[in-house]
Amino acid sequence: MRKNIGEIGLILVAIIWGSGFVASAVSLEHFTPYQILVIRFLVGIILLSFVFFKKLKNIKKSTIIKGSIIGVFLYLAFALQTVGLVYTTPSKNAFITAVNVVIVPLIAFFIFKRKMDKFEFFGALLAIIGIGVLSLKLSGGVNFGDFLTLLCAVAFAFHIIYTAMFVKNEDPVLLTVVQMAVATVLGFIVVLFKGETHFEASFEGVTAVLYLGIISTTIAFLLQTVAQKYTNETKAAIILSTEAFWGMVFSIIILSEVLTGKMVIGATLILVAIIISETKLVFFKRDYRGKVQ
Repeated sequence: MRKNIGEIGLILVAIIWGSGFVASAVSLEHFTPYQILVIRFLVGIILLSFVFFKKLKNIKKSTIIKGSIIGVFLYLAFALQTVGLVYTTPSKNAFITAVNVVIVPLIAFFIFKRKMDKFEFFGALLAIIGIGVLSLKLSGGVNFGDFLTLLCAVAFAFHIIYTAMFVKNEDPVLLTVVQMAVATVLGFIVVLFKGETHFEASFEGVTAVLYLGIISTTIAFLLQTVAQKYTNETKAAIILSTEAFWGMVFSIIILSEVLTGKMVIGATLILVAIIISETKLVFFKRDYRGKVQ
């Protein structure tokens, strides 16, 4: 069971992020994208600091440095995704962001000289095809928004890789606190720079953004950081890519979106990708050996 803690935790994160699509859609009716970012990260740092106050007394310099690195990549990824969405369609934005599932093993191989597992890499390719079938609606050519979103995917890939590296020797809770604090500071700087300091609170808007702050940010990123202590970065990227599938599920349940054959095919491909990555098809090997013997 212990060896599956990472996978189970990351699946829960993907489910939470999938549910966040609905909350994000509601939040955007009341706040600007940059206001949403700063609010969700601010809520996160307040809650984490309150709950884990005693742990903060023993924080190390190395934790602050490493947490700051992943915090910068975290905010950069969200900011690029947000700006990219201004210039491209939501479906292309979601699909290109999910390309990080392929970028992660490539960065790990070429920059960090990690051995590339053929099953995990094939699973990553299959997952991105599944996400494409599930969410992509081709419209127009490649534009500036697509380019920004691709940079966002690269930032998310580095966030996953560095989280996997740093969490091996650092307290995952403190890493999460530091990255949330850095993302909050960057969020305030951007909001002040853009002059978006005026907030109009409404019950619906506040409820949605609090859900993003408490559930999709505080709980999800804490869970992601802890879970990555028990699995590698490529598996993490593949499992987290199911966010698109869970987003579809919650859209059907909450927003009454109609289930289509395209959705079923895309979801099936993602599921097969995870099975290949997790099992490395050992059941076929066993069956083959059994027949030979």
